[in-house]
Amino acid sequence: MKRILIIEDDLHIAELERDYLQLNGFKADIVQDGVQGLKKALPGNYDVIIVDLMLPGKDGYEIIREIREKLDVPVVVVSAKDEDVNKIRGLEYGADDYLTKPFSPGELVARIKSHIRRYERLKGNHVPSEVIIHRGLEINTASHRVYLNGQQVQMTTREYELLLFLASNPGIVFSKEHILVSIWGDDYFGDTATVAVHIQKIRKKIEKDPSNPEFIETLWGTGYRFNK
Repeated sequence: MKRILIIEDDLHIAELERDYLQLNGFKADIVQDGVQGLKKALPGNYDVIIVDLMLPGKDGYEIIREIREKLDVPVVVVSAKDEDVNKIRGLEYGADDYLTKPFSPGELVARIKSHIRRYERLKGNHVPSEVIIHRGLEINTASHRVYLNGQQVQMTTREYELLLFLASNPGIVFSKEHILVSIWGDDYFGDTATVAVHIQKIRKKIEKDPSNPEFIETLWGTGYRFNK
């Protein structure tokens, strides 16, 4: 049984999420305080973490950031903050998805199932050992580790999967829509903004100058290309 942690101070919403998750075969725990929610999340006992942004004790952005420093687990934001800047900020901190309140409980469950499938597919994808090397950047497909000039680069599962996809197809231009379907799957409910956010996060980790990237090039109005 997959375990879901709900960090939400509105008990009515938290119980609604929990009830729908339990109806779909999940085990869900509720924590209404940010500090306690993070404390419960960090041991790594949950398959998905749902987090609100406005929480007592510690806000959702900080929770996401600290989770990402130690865990590679799907994080879904459910928040009343519906402005694009909040969505982008949440994704930049490491969230995998963002729903705004009011939301459809059925859609939340569908998204969670989708993220679990994608994470399990990547984690369980045993491929032959191969190292992709491009100008000091090394991607080990067996260990799912990335190195830049011999130093390991910490990446989330989604960042790794996106970088591997582009690096495995150097010189080919991919649209945001193509990348979204290839990496997030055709059952993903989000939009292409998440692609741009993840590209930006990857650039910050592997590029000398993220504003003038050498590895991942933007072709305005077309998409992205990994330079050979």
